[in-house]
Amino acid sequence: MTVVPLGATVIRILARVAAMTNTSPAVGSQAPEISLLDQKGAQITLSSFTGRKVLVYFYPRADTPGCTTQSCGLRDIADQIGDTVILGISPDLPAKLEKFDTKYSLGFTLLSDPDHDASIAYGVWGEKKNYGKVYMGIIRSAFLIDEAGRIEANWYKVSPKDTPTKLLAALSA
Repeated sequence: MTVVPLGATVIRILARVAAMTNTSPAVGSQAPEISLLDQKGAQITLSSFTGRKVLVYFYPRADTPGCTTQSCGLRDIADQIGDTVILGISPDLPAKLEKFDTKYSLGFTLLSDPDHDASIAYGVWGEKKNYGKVYMGIIRSAFLIDEAGRIEANWYKVSPKDTPTKLLAALSA
């Protein structure tokens, strides 16, 4: 038996099928496990934060205007969220995430999801349209996960500037 590597076209088709059949986890459901490399190259798992609330937010690409607005907004409210953990996830590799973190002094964990495993599990890898071009990408979304690992709140297609205010509102509710 010969093993043939998957070509880019096949990978795009598989990602499209996964995105069409996948939905964001509902409030009250168990959050899908995450196990990804952070900006320093360390393996981070969602389950390692059991007992603490966690904001998991997905953004398309580090150091772009919307992603910078979102990440810096979360950095700016970090002192108002107690021991809630912030995890930012994008397809960028750890080295790019490290530069992004350093450039803006974010101070929280950024995770690399180049194969889109977490993005697909959370239903945020999907078809996007920009200037008439259709492509697959991250649909900016955020999830507040409670201390037991369940989805407490989710914001699908969230605006970059709204992520911090939605998190603060959910934590004060």
